[in-house]
Amino acid sequence: MRAALLTEYRKLVSTRFWWILLIVMAGYLAFLAAVIAFSVNAESGDGPGGAPGMPVASGVEAATIVYSLINAIGYVFPLVIGSLAMTSEFRHGTITQSLLVEPRRGVLLAAKLLAAVPLGLLYGVVACVAVVVGGAPVLALVGDGAFLSDSEVLQVLAYGALVTVVWAAIGVAFGALVTNQVAAIVVIIAFTQFVEPIARVGLASVDGLAGAAAYLPGAAADAVIGASFFASMGSADVLSRGAGIAVLLAYAAALALLARWTTLRRDLG
Repeated sequence: MRAALLTEYRKLVSTRFWWILLIVMAGYLAFLAAVIAFSVNAESGDGPGGAPGMPVASGVEAATIVYSLINAIGYVFPLVIGSLAMTSEFRHGTITQSLLVEPRRGVLLAAKLLAAVPLGLLYGVVACVAVVVGGAPVLALVGDGAFLSDSEVLQVLAYGALVTVVWAAIGVAFGALVTNQVAAIVVIIAFTQFVEPIARVGLASVDGLAGAAAYLPGAAADAVIGASFFASMGSADVLSRGAGIAVLLAYAAALALLARWTTLRRDLG
């Protein structure tokens, strides 16, 4: 298992794409954090520089909304890099060689899931730095402060980094299930940037379905972090932290098991 784990980790970091995507993520989150920090502190949606429809917030609440972008917007990046661990094997036809080295398919999948952990943590730490670099100066300038010494804010950042690890593992499991690289990336981008945000707001507006929104993967991750950009916009309440962790791990386990008994059960030679 140790040899398989080291091999899979080296595969993940042997290409340039992982650090290119890391840089893109950092720039994207820093920019959005600055924009959201200014927007949530606007006196009103119609005020100078205000953004219609954005929530008005102040103090620690404004800071946690901005820093929670690590998950609300940023989780697409660890999902994509995690999916590449499997889809690249099928795209380049190296899955056969990988199975010759490690014929136990469950072990191979487990090694890929575990190899994504340190890379996911790196993405999480960089995401935290990005939202702070982009959001903190604006919060200090137009709001009540960046609150970087506040325990609630520090907790949001710490759990945000840890949740990113789970997203990377979910990405691996999803890539093992949807092995076409282009299709996997398109589905991830579409779901994280369009489908789930719309679903969270839409479900919250229907009394009988409001509770279902909390079980969507992004909403579950917000529960772990303890802050939610979408909740500030009036979407449904999030779960407890323990329930959020359970739901996220359930997604990862379900996708991994489906992949093991579908994709990795077939003849891949």
